[in-house]
Amino acid sequence: MRGRRTAVRDSAGWSALTRAERRVADLAAQGMTNQAVATALSVSPHTVDSHLRKVLRKLGVANRVALARRALHREHGQP
Repeated sequence: MRGRRTAVRDSAGWSALTRAERRVADLAAQGMTNQAVATALSVSPHTVDSHLRKVLRKLGVANRVALARRALHREHGQP
């Protein structure tokens, strides 16, 4: 396709997340529900759920609590 840029992404970790996945991850890590994230981003809850499942897989975490921990560590420069 003309005019499209293809970014090379890692397959795991924060650098593997798309911009949309990062936005969902950030809001979910703050404790927002899928519905609240959907409203904030003007997308459907189904879209949020899809992005969130990909985020959890790429970050290698099992749930939102682990996601929040990973986000907190990332903010403080910890691995």
